Amino acid sequence: MSEETDLFGQPTGPDQLSLFGSGEARMQAPAPAPVDHPARARAKLTALLEVVRAAKTMPWPERDARMWQTVFPQMANWLPDDEANQLRLEFSREIERLKAA
Repeated sequence: MSEETDLFGQPTGPDQLSLFGSGEARMQAPAPAPVDHPARARAKLTALLEVVRAAKTMPWPERDARMWQTVFPQMANWLPDDEANQLRLEFSREIERLKAA
């Protein structure tokens, strides 16, 4: 009896079935690299806050400003509540200042 092959000439046999089986023979997805979301969010939020603090007028086009007004509070969700609330408040105050300018 001849061994079956796939369209590329590779043997297909019972060994390939182990890819879908259970236990150690089963293929595992690689573990994702750890990401420090709070630290990354904090760095980005702090940088954005520095931009608006230093600005005399709105530093972005209207569309981008609206986007940051939505994204900034959401990014703050990665931080502890007290810190997130403080950053949201400061960003909001600066945006209001710039809108009035």
